[in-house]
Amino acid sequence: MPPILRIDLVTLFPEYFDVPLRTSVIGRGVDRGLLELAVVDLREHGLGRHRSVDDYPYGGGAGMVMRPEPLFAAIDPLRSAGATVILLDPAGAPLTDRLARELSGAGRLALVCGRYEGIDDRVRSMVDREVSIGDYVLSGGEPAALVLVDAIARLVPGVIEAESSAADSFAHGLLEHPQYTRPETFNGMSVPAVLLSGHHAEVERWRRREALRRTLIRRPDLLEHAPLTDADRTELERLGKEAAEGG
Repeated sequence: MPPILRIDLVTLFPEYFDVPLRTSVIGRGVDRGLLELAVVDLREHGLGRHRSVDDYPYGGGAGMVMRPEPLFAAIDPLRSAGATVILLDPAGAPLTDRLARELSGAGRLALVCGRYEGIDDRVRSMVDREVSIGDYVLSGGEPAALVLVDAIARLVPGVIEAESSAADSFAHGLLEHPQYTRPETFNGMSVPAVLLSGHHAEVERWRRREALRRTLIRRPDLLEHAPLTDADRTELERLGKEAAEGG
């Protein structure tokens, strides 16, 4: 049975992925045959005796720019094989839970990791999407690619329990509710009594209320687009008043 998702990573540093792709959730998905991961060494497509992959920027300036020829040579066969090509780039669309869920069903992805001052802009004609993991600059696309692989891999059916990913932060537009485990009391702090009650309906009500509370306090911007019920809005109004009163 073929894997649900194959991901090819195009990089100048294949060793960067040696351990992470065999570890934890990603490794589990590979071991179960649900994920297939391959690393494409961009240096193999380098030019000349020294396998050159970069050159000075036209117009001057600091640093080096990745040449188009090696990138085209690495990406073209992946596109021909049906991969959706994604460039990890600070100017890309922000990585969100919604985007990760969409990409987890793509069948085949190719993640292109830039380096130096960036890629020759003509390479973007070979790219289907550009993705950023945040408003900051990394030394290369490899760390961002690992973040994206992890975010996607855990959403592939069978890699983790469906219930776990369904309750994740952002899955329903809210941050996840607080979680607790043993012991019941630690450093004078106790687990909320409702979680020990065995009353499932009350537990679910508490979890929804606390997810709303946490989102209101930490990420109120999410509430603008979250799918809220009338009961949620009533609860948010109450929580807002409670916070204003210092409760």
